Amino acid sequence: MKLSVIIVNYNVICELEHCLVSVQKALQTIDSEVFVIDNNSSDNSCEIVRQKFPWVTLIANNENVGFAKANNQAIRKANGEYILLLNPDTIVEQDSFTKMLDFMDTHSNAGGLGVKMLDGDGKFLPESKRGIPTPFTAFCKLFGLASLFPNSDTFNHYYLGSIPDDTTAEIEILAGACMLIRKSVLDAIGLLDERYFLYGEDIDISYRILQAGYKNYYFPETHITHFKGRSTRKTKRRSLIAFYQSMKIFSDQYFGTDKPSPRAWFIHGGIYLRAFFAVLGYYIRKTFTKS
Repeated sequence: MKLSVIIVNYNVICELEHCLVSVQKALQTIDSEVFVIDNNSSDNSCEIVRQKFPWVTLIANNENVGFAKANNQAIRKANGEYILLLNPDTIVEQDSFTKMLDFMDTHSNAGGLGVKMLDGDGKFLPESKRGIPTPFTAFCKLFGLASLFPNSDTFNHYYLGSIPDDTTAEIEILAGACMLIRKSVLDAIGLLDERYFLYGEDIDISYRILQAGYKNYYFPETHITHFKGRSTRKTKRRSLIAFYQSMKIFSDQYFGTDKPSPRAWFIHGGIYLRAFFAVLGYYIRKTFTKS
């Protein structure tokens, strides 16, 4: 089998339906399978998937086990040469999978591949291509230097600002919204790190792909539409907290900030400070929206 598509769903059945329709069209000429893992949705997602998409292998969890763990449930059952992790709030083009697989087949050093992502208005999403969030890179992102110097690889390495949006290139970090990984690479490096509940698992697995000697690529010759944040809109505060917790996990594991030191205190302080202002901003916007 060539491709296993894995989609984790949580209370976004409307988006999931559109996603599955686009996936089915894109898979017409590909030997493939599709998994939907539902994390205990309350919007009848499982019933609708069973009724409308009987060709999908549905895994219905009795609790929300998180994004990484849910993906791993399907990866363990997958038979594809390639594994595609895809968000339910995405629409793929009819040629997306064919072009992505052709690229991987002709680049044996490629461990992972990401594509150009556009939002619902057709605007480019900068997280389509990212760099490793080293302490300096994360600092520039957290405190706005990346936004001030968007084309700088020094100050905007987080979004690889020096790489044009329409240029195929080696990158460091793939986006979990649409991430194609060679199954043999996953067999070698292991599955997603389940300590990451909602964010950060894509950064971790991308980094491990690089550590194993493979390349990650940004491939803009096709694109997907990502209706960003639909899955987390109803739990925005918890999503913000999860994002910054994930940054701390990654920093502790790979940059030695799990041990007390002035460097660790500085980095953790920056993460917690930025998280505080992000959550504060959420409550301020929520208050003014209600009024």
